[in-house]
Amino acid sequence: MNAVIASLAAAPIYGLSALLAWHRPRWATALVPLALALHFAALALGLVHQGSLRIGVTEAASLFAWQSAVLLWLFALREPIAVNGTAIYPLAAVFAVWAALVPSPISQVRVSDWQVTVHVLLSLLSAGLLTLAAVQSVALAIQDRLLHRHRVPPTGARLPPLQTMERVLFQLIAVGFALLSLTLLTGLWFVHDWMAQHLAHKTVLSVSAWMIFGVLLWGRWRYGWRGRTAIRWALAGYATLVVAYFGSKAILEQIFGNHWS
Repeated sequence: MNAVIASLAAAPIYGLSALLAWHRPRWATALVPLALALHFAALALGLVHQGSLRIGVTEAASLFAWQSAVLLWLFALREPIAVNGTAIYPLAAVFAVWAALVPSPISQVRVSDWQVTVHVLLSLLSAGLLTLAAVQSVALAIQDRLLHRHRVPPTGARLPPLQTMERVLFQLIAVGFALLSLTLLTGLWFVHDWMAQHLAHKTVLSVSAWMIFGVLLWGRWRYGWRGRTAIRWALAGYATLVVAYFGSKAILEQIFGNHWS
């Protein structure tokens, strides 16, 4: 089985899991591990080549989406957030196929470098958790708007109570923020020349996202921020983080033909 076959096999299972996540969450939780396993096989076949990583925009998006789907599946075992799979699982399907069909050039990063492994792992964990937080924020925004308009359709009953949604949101943000902090600290291992390594803009945006999430958590602790205020700050922080990584990486690789090094 090659990466293309594995990803194409995972995509329809992700799609079915997304439908079940809305109508039959428990069935989705039982089915999605098969899609995750196939997606992982595609990643394993496509990411490593002769001891070096192939980690361009498409591979990063696929790995990012897979890890977000794994975290959602794990959280859904104990928290009522399986419905978020209606957003996460289709993205995982699209990015899995994209990475398999449009592979990036092989980088000079060696798999045996433990510092790279630690940094990448922390980066993915933080990004995955904050992705779930962003999806949770959108679901919370929709639920809040419906409640304020006193128009809750029957499908709205599938969402957990508002207080539960907010509690899970801040749990995700708090853990994601802690891991993002460690990601930024371990990133210092690779910094030799900010400009030559094309890291200045990425670092500024990443630190900006870290500060936004930090202010949000502080506002929650100090002033009890919730509702629309929390949603806006969470989505602003996530948008900044996405631009920091994918925007910077896409511009460097697709337009200037450079890579972070």
